[in-house]
Amino acid sequence: MTEPLLDVQEKQFWLEKVMAWGQADSSDSQKDISLHLRRLSSYLQQLLTHINNMSSTTESMKRLPFLGQFLGRLCWNAYVTADDTSRGLLFQCLWGLYSQHPSNALETKANQWIRNVLRQLATEEDDAVAQALMKHLGVPSKEYHLKVLRKMVALLQEKVGKSCSALGDINHRCSCDSILATSEACVPLVTCPEAGPLIGLLLQQPGTCVKAALSENFLDALTSAYSSHGLLLEEQAVVSLWCHSLSSLEEAVLSLLQSVLTNTGSTQHKLEQQVSQSLLPKACAQHYSIFLVVNDIFRSTLKHAEGNECVKSLIQTFTCCFLKEKALLQPQMCVPLKVFFPQTPRSLLIPLLTLPSEMPQEAWQHHLNWLSSSLQRLTEEEEEGDENGSNSTSRGHHKVFESWFLLVQCGHWVQVAVQLLGTKGLENCGPLLWLLTFYYHPTNRGHQRAVQLVRTKEAWNHLRSLLSASAHPPSVDLLQPLVTLLSPQPQQPSASPLSILSLLVNVAVFSQQPLSESTHILQTVVDRSGLLQEAAYVLSSLELRLNAGSCSSSNTNRVHVRIKALQNTLTHMNAAWSMEPCCEPDAHTL
Repeated sequence: MTEPLLDVQEKQFWLEKVMAWGQADSSDSQKDISLHLRRLSSYLQQLLTHINNMSSTTESMKRLPFLGQFLGRLCWNAYVTADDTSRGLLFQCLWGLYSQHPSNALETKANQWIRNVLRQLATEEDDAVAQALMKHLGVPSKEYHLKVLRKMVALLQEKVGKSCSALGDINHRCSCDSILATSEACVPLVTCPEAGPLIGLLLQQPGTCVKAALSENFLDALTSAYSSHGLLLEEQAVVSLWCHSLSSLEEAVLSLLQSVLTNTGSTQHKLEQQVSQSLLPKACAQHYSIFLVVNDIFRSTLKHAEGNECVKSLIQTFTCCFLKEKALLQPQMCVPLKVFFPQTPRSLLIPLLTLPSEMPQEAWQHHLNWLSSSLQRLTEEEEEGDENGSNSTSRGHHKVFESWFLLVQCGHWVQVAVQLLGTKGLENCGPLLWLLTFYYHPTNRGHQRAVQLVRTKEAWNHLRSLLSASAHPPSVDLLQPLVTLLSPQPQQPSASPLSILSLLVNVAVFSQQPLSESTHILQTVVDRSGLLQEAAYVLSSLELRLNAGSCSSSNTNRVHVRIKALQNTLTHMNAAWSMEPCCEPDAHTL
């Protein structure tokens, strides 16, 4: 049914009144407003009912052509807006006139005008009339604007909290329309602490209605304010922002990457703190869609910087934090791991994601041998495809890369492999040496994994011979082959020294060799190869994993004593090097 028109005499009465009141700059106007406020509220309620029962702003303005002028004059009348009831009804009329999707120039212009009015009412911009009124009433400017802002926020929260009510009635607006309008109105308020609860409520709205969308301007403003530390959000609100805004999520991940890559001197412990405080692991555990985006950024970064140990360390630390957060979730919230890793070969997923602490130490070598043979099979299939020019070559490359990517994420198994290699008397070490080499040299193209494997085996055999050598401590000449293997060679593929250096450090930590001899070997080789920072990094990573429990040792106290002693030696070396800058050896960058 067509809504009955407003009483013509009543309409004319109020139009004359608002014209006469002007901006309430006289005592007679202010007295008259005070006498008519209750009646004005009743009339505004009638207007609000008519607005809500119309299908669009265009229809509202067509049937009530005086509406814009009438509401505008009241909004600029500071004596009217100082009244809670009148101000609240004015706000609701404005929300009702805001168009989610403007269909013509009239609605676009109305939206712009409404935003300007709300900004003027809620912020401390120059307004001579409002200032005069505040002075007359004895109300401080800041207090007035805070009250207006809080009232606006309270009304918006109430409106957002309403559920969808437009069930098949095309003549009634869906209440979810207000979500877009509200988010748009919040754009100038995102840095106001008073708007925090409303922002959190908007971000956590369930997407049960297609109309319950948030404004892109609102999301962009939130992203900018949050990234520049101009906005404080609760943890869950941050996660919700990432769910709504892909650009906000990408910015958070890239910010973490940039921070890690520009601060290469931070310890593993500080890195773990930094990753946890970013909230990204928790968000990924709660929403697999967020994890897929984050993982894709890491994957892309690793493709362009596969030899960058800082990137690898960040990815490993992130995966470890993610798995911890996932373990804390309630069973009903858990999503199977295969959903998080859809591109990884299924046979490798659980074996790699299983922590070493989750199985007996006696089973470690068998588990690692299985992982090594499985990965080796994939690389052989890839190489066969390259030789035969098979159409499945690209799929083979993809499988190998995804398997290596997961191995990087689960670097604890590489640490266990090199830890076992560091103990004396290990039998059948070939699979472990292959796994270690594959970790640092995932392809045979460019890196020449086969050549690097020969070097790693040569270093391992030399270390074993040192453990059984009669000369204690070994002479510099006996250690020179290790220095040579760690140094770049002319007309040879570029070497990554960390695979051999990891063997050297783990032998020093886990072998039964006297600590003084292990210290002498490490000190001499590091000094002559110029790999002081790298050795310190390997030791720090090993200590962190032992403390975290992802790797363990049967003689924990002895291992920690040896790590501390070796770290002290490297610290003293670093101090000595800093005293002699002209003689400082060339160091390989991580």
